[in-house]
Formats: sequence, structure tokens, C-alpha cells
Amino acid sequence: MPVDLLWNGGIGTYVKASSESHADVGDRSNDAVRVDGRELRCRVVGEGGNLGFSQLGRVEYASGGGRINTDFVDNSGGVNCSDLEVNIKILLRIATQRRGLKRAARDRLLSAMTGDVAALVLRNNYLQSQAISTLAGRARERATEHAYAIQALAANGVLDPALEFLPDPAALAERIKTGHGLTRPELAILLSYSKIWLHHAIIESDLPEDPYLSNELERYFPAAVRARYGELLGAHPLRREIIATATTNSLVNRMGPVFALRAAEDTSAGISAITRAYAIARESTAVRELWAEIESLDNRVAAAIQYEMHYDTARALRHATYWVLAHRGPTLAVEPAVAQLRPGLAALIEAAPQLVSGRLAQRIELARQRFIDASVPPPIATRVATLELLQSALYIVDLAARRRVPLMAAARVYLYLGEALDLDWLRAQIDSLAAQGHWHSLARGSLRETAFELHRGLADAILARRRRGDPRRAVDAWLAAHAPLVAHVRHIFADMKAAAAVDFPTLSVALQALKRLADG
Repeated sequence: MPVDLLWNGGIGTYVKASSESHADVGDRSNDAVRVDGRELRCRVVGEGGNLGFSQLGRVEYASGGGRINTDFVDNSGGVNCSDLEVNIKILLRIATQRRGLKRAARDRLLSAMTGDVAALVLRNNYLQSQAISTLAGRARERATEHAYAIQALAANGVLDPALEFLPDPAALAERIKTGHGLTRPELAILLSYSKIWLHHAIIESDLPEDPYLSNELERYFPAAVRARYGELLGAHPLRREIIATATTNSLVNRMGPVFALRAAEDTSAGISAITRAYAIARESTAVRELWAEIESLDNRVAAAIQYEMHYDTARALRHATYWVLAHRGPTLAVEPAVAQLRPGLAALIEAAPQLVSGRLAQRIELARQRFIDASVPPPIATRVATLELLQSALYIVDLAARRRVPLMAAARVYLYLGEALDLDWLRAQIDSLAAQGHWHSLARGSLRETAFELHRGLADAILARRRRGDPRRAVDAWLAAHAPLVAHVRHIFADMKAAAAVDFPTLSVALQALKRLADG
């Protein structure tokens, strides 16, 4: 029937794939009523029961445009509620032993927290569903990254792709050729196994002992029990597991299933360092407040626009995390790093309209206007569009501190230099490169990082020689003093702009020319 919703709450498997036989499903009692995924005409499936669909049936239905997750996602609220219930009761048992909590008072407190527990469960599951939707919106574009994650999790012994009916590399390559990626049910599997892998890695590390990340323990429990027995949280026997679970959910729901795996390979950092660097990036950029603003637009703007904004925040945080790993040393103490970075980043983002010009300003304004045209309030649209400035802002804050110059002076030198040499255009060309596979993605990331480091090095050279006065004059004087090398860079950039397309070798040559300028 052509209906909005099919809600399955029964026992048995009622939908399979057309490629499966009834014997494959293994539920003989329902053979007479079972249908294929491609036969369903509903817009959405909600799985209130377990195993109502075979996984291949879900994939077939989703491949035809249907909206479906998996049974374990649609039923995760009940599991989450039980998890909270058990851990709250364990904490109250400690309160009974150490604080003399009476059974009647305990029961009243449990009853009074019903609404708070429901709100926590709904929040957790909202974020998980939002994560799957954000992934689904970019499934075709990010298919090679998802293929990499499947292979990496399989290599780590966490995931058996065949057991979970995930496509093998050849099948996924064929999907990519036809412009398709993983479906929602497949993305739900990938998201879940990445959480399993990350949770295991965190448990085996020293991360649950980090003073800052231990705050996740407080966020896990309802406010009422925190207010009364907060000092007992450290005595909870599952303290490490709760911190690991909360940290895992926070990182994977916001950053997706590929981020931690890729960061470990790209940077050679351990999970402990990656997670701390992510926490520094997240808190330094005050992105929690931005997430809340985006989520406040539910049912006010198109969901696809919200997913796009969430994707933009994840992209900015990925670059910021890599920057922190490269520039904040091996210890990565969260609170001191946030104290060093957050004030300067906030000042630069606020001053962006007055600081930014040229191509970068045009790109930010185009993004901002596109969100405003989609009914996003201007302040939120501006904040999301300005995320493009974030990685440059990190370099600017660092330069100002190292050279002991005013933040805005360092910003004007850095940004005007980018405009004068067209470095913003160069980075845009790097970002536009098509990454056909894992190694292309690594190469593109390496080019991007090199471009930023060269920009930083050039700005640092100017700041080292600058005296008080107009920062633009300092940049112009430095460029004039290195006129032959500057002319060579500009000549290469002009040839690139005249070409029909820019590729990896062309950009490598351009970066070499910039390196000669920086060395000179």
C-alpha cells in the first residue's frame, strides 16, 4: 500500500530481498506473508520489533528510495534506558552504603527522575539518528571513505563485512561508478562497528582518567542524582566504561565512522591523543553552542540544510583536530590548550567581516547567503559560513602568541598575504580535487596541509621583520624585497588559472614554487 509509515512490532521476519529465498530467512511460519523489499510502497519503515526485515531486505528497500535504519537503531531507546537504570541504581546503592540513603527515599528519587531519564535517552537517540542522516546525505560523495572504514575495521578484526552483508570492495566500486553509496541500513552497521572499535580502544587507554573528559561521567547522569550524590560518581565501579561510552558516542555521532580511523593513519597518533585533540578543537571553537543553534531549527528549515551545516562543522573540526595534533605537542592537556586558543579564535570569528576580503570573503558570503535563502537565521548562517576561516584562525592565534604581536595585526598580515599571493584560491583548488580512493584522499590532505604550512611560514617571516605600522605595508614591502620569486609564483598561478583543469601534479609544482619563496 502507498502509505507514509510501516511500523513493525511483531515477531518474525516479514521482509526479505528479492535475491533471498524463504529458506535463507529461516522463518518458515511466515513464508506465506513475507514480501520483498522492492515491493514495499511505504515512505518510511519503523522497526519496533527485532528481525522484522532481513538486512538485505532493508538494503533493497532503501536502494529504492525508502527510509529505514535497522532494528537495533530503532530499538536503541529501550537499551539506552535500561543502561541508565542499571547505572543509576548502582550509584544509589553506593549512596545507601556511604550516605545512609533509605529505600523509600531511593524509590521516590527514582520515580522523580523518570522525565529526566526519558530526556537523556531521547537526546542520545536523536543524535544517533541525526548522525545516520548526515552520513546518508553525503553517502555518494563519501563512498570511498566508507569503503576505507569497512576495510580498516575488518583488518582490525572488529567487523566481518560478509556477516553483516556489507558490499565488498568490487561491489562498492561498482556502486560508486553508478553514483551510489552505502544505504542507511549499511551506514547504521558501519556507525555501530566504529563505535565498538573506538570504545575498545578508549577502554585500553588512559583516556578515562583524563580530568577534563571525566566530565562526561557527570553529563551521563540526570541532574537530580548529580546534585545529591555528585561526589560519589568517582566511586562508580563502571566509571571508566561510562566515560568511554559517552566519549565514543560524542565523537562518532558528530564526526562519523571514518574520522578516528583516518586520523590514526594520517597522523600516526594514538586514540588517546586523537580524542584529546578533538576535545580541544571542539571546546576551543565553542561548537557545542553552534550545534544547539542548528538543532533549534528543527521543523523550521529543511532537514537537508541542517545536515549540511552539521557536515560543515564536522569538516572544520576535522581540520582543527589535525592542527592540534601537529602543533600542541604530545601531552595535549585539554584545559590549558582551550584557555590558550578559545579567546583568540572567538575574537577572530567575531571580527571576520572586517578582516576578510578577496576570494575568501566571496566564498564565505556565498555560503552565508545560501543558508539565509534556505530560511536559516542570519547569525547562524554567518557562524556556519565563517567556519571556513577556522584553520587559518588557528595559525593566526599561534603566530600572534609566538611573535608576541597583537592578534589583529597578525591576522591582517596573514589574511592580506593570502589575498596578495592568491593562496586562498590555491587552497580552493586543492579542496576541489576529486579523490578517487583512499590514497588520493591522503594526497589531497597532504597538499592542503603543505599549503597551510607554507602560508604560515611566509606570514611568520613577515611578522619577524615587521615593525609598528600598517600590516599591509609590511606585506607589500616583503613581497617587493622578494620580487623575482614572487613573480615566479604568480606566473605559475596564472598558467594554472588559464588551464582547463588543475590536477595533483600541477598543484605540487605550485607548492614547490611557494616553498622556494618561503626558503628565500
